[in-house]
Amino acid sequence: MRQTTRRLWGTVAIIVLTIAYPLAAMELYATYLMALPWWGAVPVFAVLGALWFFPASWIIRWMAKAD
Repeated sequence: MRQTTRRLWGTVAIIVLTIAYPLAAMELYATYLMALPWWGAVPVFAVLGALWFFPASWIIRWMAKAD
């Protein structure tokens, strides 16, 4: 696959990740963690907010690969 095609698909994947990941995190919180007090929810959202970095970095590395 050429790099320009990978960039197109990678951009689409990043956009989907940017939309789907927060929705999944909100669903997880609403389903299982709603009873947490605010001081328990803050670390959960901090960890969930940091975890999106790993799939995003994989996509970006894949996009930047040479032909």
